[in-house]
Amino acid sequence: MITRRLVLVSGIALTAAPLTACASLSRIALTGTLQQGSLLVGRTRPGSRVTVDDEAITVSPEGFFAWGLEWNRTAVARLSVRLPNGTIRTRRVLPIVRQYAVEIINGLPPETVTPPPDALDRIRHEHELIAAARRRESDLVWFADPLDWPAPGIVSGVFGSRRIDNGKSMTPHMGVDVANVEGTPIRAPANATVSLSDDFYLEGGFTLLDHGHGVSTCYLHQSRRMVKAGDLVQRGDVIGMMGQTGRATGPHLHWAMNWFQVKLDPSLSTRTALPPRT
Repeated sequence: MITRRLVLVSGIALTAAPLTACASLSRIALTGTLQQGSLLVGRTRPGSRVTVDDEAITVSPEGFFAWGLEWNRTAVARLSVRLPNGTIRTRRVLPIVRQYAVEIINGLPPETVTPPPDALDRIRHEHELIAAARRRESDLVWFADPLDWPAPGIVSGVFGSRRIDNGKSMTPHMGVDVANVEGTPIRAPANATVSLSDDFYLEGGFTLLDHGHGVSTCYLHQSRRMVKAGDLVQRGDVIGMMGQTGRATGPHLHWAMNWFQVKLDPSLSTRTALPPRT
């Protein structure tokens, strides 16, 4: 079972509190875990400057910021905050190393495991579109609240697992799979704008939501997409239906999260460890 950790590191408070409960600015508050693949949501005094590993991170007018720990990062991260009064607070954040599973999946459509040459240009183009959408940095702050699970069901695939598809070793699985019957509604886990929605070769019915400051979530293998690029969605709105399009053996939702191009585990940012069963 996935659990959430509450950690206190060198004066930086890490809590599971939502945006609305994060009122005290006597410390630099970080919401999330320190596990590899975790989204960390920070709050500091408005007007502060924040860097991670000497790279500047956008801070909202309310003092919120986001950053993500890579799924395989073992090196210490250096978080530095320059407060409006000139005080500099610097902390070293050591990622908690995870043990990832190995998942063997058979019965996938052969052309999705080893795409034919005439599909490669299409796949490259579609992945360029996805990468471009993930580079978007809006001033939205909807990333700061915990996520709801987007669909009920059984977790059938976990983040970070090494995949062996039809006997072929693949790249790690950078998302969480939730299995249920075809047509199960998929709901927005938080407020967002739709950056991209299309039908892709490997991903099938695909939607990418922008939650602000480079934080995005995406939804794969949909049988039906119900939103389009530019739409504003509220937490709980139906954005699509579960299916088995693209590289899939059965109806399920592949749910992924990114901080720009850093791949993250969305289950670490949810209110509950597991999705509802119905």
